[in-house]
Amino acid sequence: MIRHVVAWKLKTADPAERAEQAQKIATDLMALRGIVPSIIDISVGPDVVGGGNWDVALVADFADQAGLDAYQTHPDHQAVVGYVRSVVGDRVAVDFEV
Repeated sequence: MIRHVVAWKLKTADPAERAEQAQKIATDLMALRGIVPSIIDISVGPDVVGGGNWDVALVADFADQAGLDAYQTHPDHQAVVGYVRSVVGDRVAVDFEV
């Protein structure tokens, strides 16, 4: 199984705007459960501690690399990616076997 982990730092310095954007990213990505067949499990959420490192994170599991690739290229995922790219200033990701 492949675990896909991503964290984003939003561009905005405004706390209310940051919270709204982080929640929209989480909501939109979670909505892909049941739409993108290759998702085995997915968790997404905004930072609740406020440590200032990253604003929102995703952890998603896929059976294999082909499943991850199918997720990455799925049209509904790509629609979410468009919004994410418009509000994100930085991104970090890692994919590993579990």
